[in-house]
Amino acid sequence: MAELKIALFSASLAGGGAQRVILTLAQAFKERGHPVQLLLAQARGEFLGDVPAGIPVHDLGQAHVFQALPGLIRVLRRERPDILLSTQTHANLVALWAARLAGVQTKVVVREANTMSVNAALTSRKELLLTRLARIFYPQAGGIVAISNGAAADLRRTAHLRPEKIKVIYNPVVSPALLEKALQPPAHPWFASGCPPVVLAVGRLVENKDFPTLLRAFARARQRQELHLLILGEGNQRRDLEALVKTLGLERQVQLPGFVSNPFAYMLRAAVFVLCSRVEGFGNVLAEALACGTPVVSTDCPSGPAEILEGGRYGALVPVGDDEKLAEAILKALQSPPDKSLLQARGAEFSVDRAVEQYLALFHSLERK
Repeated sequence: MAELKIALFSASLAGGGAQRVILTLAQAFKERGHPVQLLLAQARGEFLGDVPAGIPVHDLGQAHVFQALPGLIRVLRRERPDILLSTQTHANLVALWAARLAGVQTKVVVREANTMSVNAALTSRKELLLTRLARIFYPQAGGIVAISNGAAADLRRTAHLRPEKIKVIYNPVVSPALLEKALQPPAHPWFASGCPPVVLAVGRLVENKDFPTLLRAFARARQRQELHLLILGEGNQRRDLEALVKTLGLERQVQLPGFVSNPFAYMLRAAVFVLCSRVEGFGNVLAEALACGTPVVSTDCPSGPAEILEGGRYGALVPVGDDEKLAEAILKALQSPPDKSLLQARGAEFSVDRAVEQYLALFHSLERK
């Protein structure tokens, strides 16, 4: 296929699944011979040091993504990429506006990383405004990517989009590099021989991830079995979660080490991995844990987990916010873990190669229009 000049736009590289996906795609596009550039409203975040070698970074120098609009217009006029791929609603809107105001032929592909209606309901008036703006401007995109079938259906309803406008592409999660990192020793003493089994969760410490429910479930589970709990991630709920740990009397059994650049080493050695979110666009961490062969338990939140786990075939699904059923599912996974090779085979279905081929097919189809 013909070479494409691809630019990827994001607010920053602050830790999160969307940012990890952007870097994964950038590297994969480059490996397939396409010139790639990374455009950031502000060059900051935990993943900044992970930008692949040879990929230029344009720092637009703005703390707020909407303030990056003039800078993005200038970059598009100067660089004139064939494709501009953006991720997350606020950045998607800025990308669409910039391409139109720049007067370039660049095709904009927006990647919606969340379940839009649920995310708006659970967060703020700002998210509700973004949803209304998406209804107006998303139809102008060359392509729209949703990261699960559930997210796509929600996006059609919420943003009033035609079904044929949206392409479902699961996240590029599993790669040889991930499995290689998983083999590295984790920097934590709880994985030493003779220690109690470790229950693991990974995600930003924010309301939508619902870690209070996990802490209450863990308190129930450890009444029946000696366990440790690690929650990897950082966010604005840290103080509240630390206070709840104390209230539950779990200071010796629970730790929140913060952001960890290689969570896969923890996943490989955890006894069970738990996703307890109220809402997910996809749920990268579930696919990652499966690829490591680790038993998983998840809330049946919209939209990705039920698709990843095929309705419970590859891991238990429990109601959102139900700490009693979550505790039961954790204990069952510990007592009767599924076949490791079965989990690994399922995780392999969410490969980087598969996702990248779908993105490139979409890009080339837009170039032919």
